[in-house]
Amino acid sequence: MADPDLVIRLRAAGCVYAEEEARVLCSAASSSDQLEAMVARRVAGEPLEYVVGWAEFDGLRVAVDPGVFVPRQRTSYLVELAATALAEVGDPGLALDLCCGSGALGLALTTRRPGLRLHAVDSDPLAVACAARNLANVGGVAHLGDLDAPLPVSLRGQVDVITANVPYVPSAVIALMPAESRDHEPRDTVDGGPDGLVLLRRVATLAPAWLRPGGWVFSEVSAAQAGTAVAAFRSAGLAAQVHHDPERDATVVSGRQSMPSS
Repeated sequence: MADPDLVIRLRAAGCVYAEEEARVLCSAASSSDQLEAMVARRVAGEPLEYVVGWAEFDGLRVAVDPGVFVPRQRTSYLVELAATALAEVGDPGLALDLCCGSGALGLALTTRRPGLRLHAVDSDPLAVACAARNLANVGGVAHLGDLDAPLPVSLRGQVDVITANVPYVPSAVIALMPAESRDHEPRDTVDGGPDGLVLLRRVATLAPAWLRPGGWVFSEVSAAQAGTAVAAFRSAGLAAQVHHDPERDATVVSGRQSMPSS
């Protein structure tokens, strides 16, 4: 049972899941002094994941450093869709994770599909260092660079699945986001430009060059953006569709490379 006084402090600070957070903080602290320091950081508005150094994602504990995007629980839906697509592949397959952040998606995907060859990319050195640690035990490779720029050219036309959890919040909406994200996560990890889809359009354009025939690309968007995102994928020559999970309030757009005609 969580410490009632701690729960009260967290709830007063606006923590919606105060009891659960109290248990996480207590389990992470090795002394009462450390617990007090951690609680003070959380009460001041720092994300819980930064305070304890990890996030729960798809049943895994993923290391998350301050300054690195915190993986959202709803994004596990994207992982499920990508894993289902990979199930069609005879061998473990090859995947790219663009805008990888902490590497949470790649870690979850390789855990679901042992032996998967994974290359993850992010433009932020902090994120790449964090992803490299998270992916070390599953054989994933983390690259520093802009989208596909640092990837080996030998992968072109060979990729089974691309996951791209790109920033998709419209710039004007950033101010309305929860303070713990707005004030602590780097803006470029959430800001998707005027309509939120600037990076997604770039992913749609580059994906066909990397995907094998029948390969898939998956990106999370808001429900309101889904139609525009589908149009971007179709303009790139991909067969696109929308997937929605109401339980997690998650919307994903997929694009599939065409198969050669027989």
